[in-house]
Amino acid sequence: MSKRWTSWIAIGLVLSMAFLAACGSDAGKGASDEQVLTAGMVVSEPPNLDPAKTEDSQSGLIARHVMEGLANMDKEGEPTPGIAEKWDVSKDGKKITFHLRDAKWSNGDPVTAGDFEYAWKRVLNPDTGSTYAYQLFYLKNGEKYNKGKAKADEVGVKAVDDKTLEVELEKPTPYFISLTSFYTLMPVNKKVVEKNKKWAANADTFVNNGAFNLAEWKHDSKIVLKKNKDYWNADKVKLAQINLPFIGEDKTGYQMFKAGEIDYGDKTIIPADMMGDLIKKGEVKSVPELASYAYEFNVKEKPFTNEKIRKAFAMAMDRKSIVENVAQGGQLPANGWVPRGMPDFAAEKDWVQAHDTYLKPTAQAEEAKKLLKEGMKEEGWDKLPPVTIDYNTDEGHKKIAEAIQQMWKKNLNVNVKLRNSEWKVYLEKKHTGDFQVARFGWLPDYVDPMTFLDMYTTDSGQNDPSYSNKKYDALIKKAKSTADQKVRMEALHKAEKILMEDMPIAPIYSYTHNTMQKENVKNVIYKKDGHTDFRFAYLTEE
Repeated sequence: MSKRWTSWIAIGLVLSMAFLAACGSDAGKGASDEQVLTAGMVVSEPPNLDPAKTEDSQSGLIARHVMEGLANMDKEGEPTPGIAEKWDVSKDGKKITFHLRDAKWSNGDPVTAGDFEYAWKRVLNPDTGSTYAYQLFYLKNGEKYNKGKAKADEVGVKAVDDKTLEVELEKPTPYFISLTSFYTLMPVNKKVVEKNKKWAANADTFVNNGAFNLAEWKHDSKIVLKKNKDYWNADKVKLAQINLPFIGEDKTGYQMFKAGEIDYGDKTIIPADMMGDLIKKGEVKSVPELASYAYEFNVKEKPFTNEKIRKAFAMAMDRKSIVENVAQGGQLPANGWVPRGMPDFAAEKDWVQAHDTYLKPTAQAEEAKKLLKEGMKEEGWDKLPPVTIDYNTDEGHKKIAEAIQQMWKKNLNVNVKLRNSEWKVYLEKKHTGDFQVARFGWLPDYVDPMTFLDMYTTDSGQNDPSYSNKKYDALIKKAKSTADQKVRMEALHKAEKILMEDMPIAPIYSYTHNTMQKENVKNVIYKKDGHTDFRFAYLTEE
């Protein structure tokens, strides 16, 4: 991306933020002393900490601190050395050789190139059932292996020796090195995994290679991370411990923060009905986030089998009212699925500024009613089938669901039911298609529009709406076939336009990252891909 490309959104996204403070007897100690941090960022039990199965931001927060991939990502989204201290890229961009540093697993085993080869092929193995397997389709024969059309030893990843990993790609992929920092591409210890299939389910069996160890996992209660003294960069890790209590309600989290029991928190500890006032008072810090909030329509479930009906429900949403009167966190109404702040690497400006308006901020009630009537006529329905909105248990999601429920009643004269589920159960419902309309949020796996668009290809493991469009698939394939940014961006813009015409997903707003924090924690970095990095944070005296 050109250094000339800037905007207030981009600047906000790369801000390094200082937060958190020690609690209890550790408060006020100098940076060289034992330091303990308590963060309110986890709502409920993380669904899965196995890199091959991790797919949500809560599990991902923990994974990024206990595991490490070939690369890390800096605050601007660019790759930096991780377990690989350097890499070489061939002239055609299709072959990458990673050179690994000396690193250890928490059980004392060396981290080897073979661990990465095993981990990546395990993700691609259809028996693993990884929803993120498609992120390794960039490898030569990766997709073919996943679909049973090639053997594992034909996949383009090979451990030449313990310190050298050769990767061969199907096509040049400009963001592949950045992608190696994502949790799906993190290594696992082959010996440990093959000995115990449930190795990642408990702290006492978990083996990791990151900056912190999984010291305690009290299910449905809390996770405790402790500094990994064998981490290759341990000298720069100042925190001795990170406490992550599971906080079911934001009001409870807020009370804990005010009582000094929590030192830092995101929306997990910020009551939804207080968000606007707390931002105005300066108690909550808010920066733009490279993420989108939306409702997905299951295109295999009536009435959303009909495109016009999907469009009608999307047009009946008042996005401006939702961000101003409900969310109140500084969010901006969505103009498309790819959020504000994502760069168009060819136009050298914000992605949203490089395409037409797909969605209007206010409801278009009359046009929505007309489309609904046309859709029902096409289906031969005199009465619309019952509609239910699914959302995961959270006060903020509940308020948005209630607001949209009212909008659909007012603008479409449709009565809608609401159904909430605990996070792990909710994810399972979405993946099995047990929904009609479901709330959905997406943060980037790497900084490129592709991460918001390839998830809706026909065979993607993240395609919960069961959407399928051959023209869309072809455009995504075209964008993945070249490193020419002009060709890539043009194809991706055309793909997003089709997505907004077919409307399997109704974008609502671009996120903001909202936090409450104490004053004496330094060097915690909020990164452009939406994750928070505590690895090199330290505490100063209050």
